[in-house]
Amino acid sequence: MGYAIACTSKNRQAYGWQRNGGIAPYILCDEKDLIALPDELTYKDGASVSCGFGTVYEAIEKIGVSGDDAVLVVGLGPVGMAALMLCRAMGAEKLIGVEMNEYRIKMVQDMGLVDHIVRPSDNAVEEIRALTGGHGVERAIDCSASDAGRQTAIRATRDWGRVVLVGEGNSLTINPSPDMMHRKPSTAHGSPQPGG
Repeated sequence: MGYAIACTSKNRQAYGWQRNGGIAPYILCDEKDLIALPDELTYKDGASVSCGFGTVYEAIEKIGVSGDDAVLVVGLGPVGMAALMLCRAMGAEKLIGVEMNEYRIKMVQDMGLVDHIVRPSDNAVEEIRALTGGHGVERAIDCSASDAGRQTAIRATRDWGRVVLVGEGNSLTINPSPDMMHRKPSTAHGSPQPGG
């Protein structure tokens, strides 16, 4: 038992890594990995829940989101959109999204998932802080997997805030003293896809 994604066994067989799976019309799975879907959910619903929603739900569990929180989501692809949906359902007080893709921006706005959109720029952190009375957000979720996006998530989080990195790959370049150490302690987490 445990997290398959973090397994160090030489026999590890995570779907999409050591064996085929993930982005395909069909997948052959071990019976132990199957979950019966309620009748009201389609196979598409199940696929969304198991990957995009499951991944970000675990991330949100790590940082905790409530009705008192302004939440920043950086990167509004499928996982970022799932983050917005879940945070809205959990009652987040304010949802701020960072995205540059106009199609994605229009989609989250049309769905009522976001209160404010900030486009990536050298001024993004200042814009986010201005939307939160100068303090920054209580919670930030990076789904962008970009160095600049991760920096924005960390730097736009208020003192005592919490950040979780969900986007897979790439790097993170920070200046530890001003970004994390000389502020009231903030907490940063990484959250890989559960189950692998």
